[in-house]
Amino acid sequence: MGYDKTSVNSSDGAFRYVGAPWQSNGMGDFVQVSRRELFKYAAAGSAAAVGLAAWGSATAHADAGLGTLVDYAGGVPSASAIKSAGHLGAVRYVSDRRPDATWMVGKPMTASEAQSLTEAGLEVVSNYQFGKGATADWRGGYVAGVKHAKRGLELHLAAGGPSDRPIYASIDDNPTAVEFATLIAPYILGWQSVIGAENTGIYANAPTIELASVAGLGQWYWQHNWGTPKGFVHPEAHIHQIRIDKDTVGGVKVDINNVLKSDYGQWSKSGADIV
Repeated sequence: MGYDKTSVNSSDGAFRYVGAPWQSNGMGDFVQVSRRELFKYAAAGSAAAVGLAAWGSATAHADAGLGTLVDYAGGVPSASAIKSAGHLGAVRYVSDRRPDATWMVGKPMTASEAQSLTEAGLEVVSNYQFGKGATADWRGGYVAGVKHAKRGLELHLAAGGPSDRPIYASIDDNPTAVEFATLIAPYILGWQSVIGAENTGIYANAPTIELASVAGLGQWYWQHNWGTPKGFVHPEAHIHQIRIDKDTVGGVKVDINNVLKSDYGQWSKSGADIV
């Protein structure tokens, strides 16, 4: 299924989203929040917390990588350099650079870059992140999710991304369960309203992936280690970011990621059945 979702529907068929009691839906009017939905995500946080509490003493899960991907923003290494370094491909930003981050010359991915990667036999995965810290995209809740998803989709398609492949929305933080229920869940619902749940990925730490999976949000997960128990790899993760700012490829600083599942959202799987 492609990017044709225009609303989020609850089980009773009514349009719902979670946030403050009344918020603008971005179309000039206001919609009431479903308390049932808010309680659902709060309950998911409580349920997931039971499992999270045991992680500190649990045996670390093995990270049985199927190969590695690079991600980068400070430049664009050549496809030949990525391939020569032994990587499967790249996770690339389909998001604009922030005005205060002019060093991010690798944002956004262009069609010519994507073409060079695919022609070299390399895989491409789409990721979105504009703000960070106090300006993190998810802090805007549902309305921000819709806004950023529309821009991410525009850049994804402009770069040649298939309409049936996911975009990973970034939660580049170590949020609390309360922040998940009140801001992150609505933010992801905003993404799902634009590109569909089946095409919504989440870049987050293992606790946030646990919360999202319990709540039924997103279908693709890319784990980072900030706030993740040392050595733990979430069993739902498709990709695991294992090293940041310590490697270079073709003179460009890159992050290293292990691939954990055969289908991790790569463009080349367009049209294939999801297993």
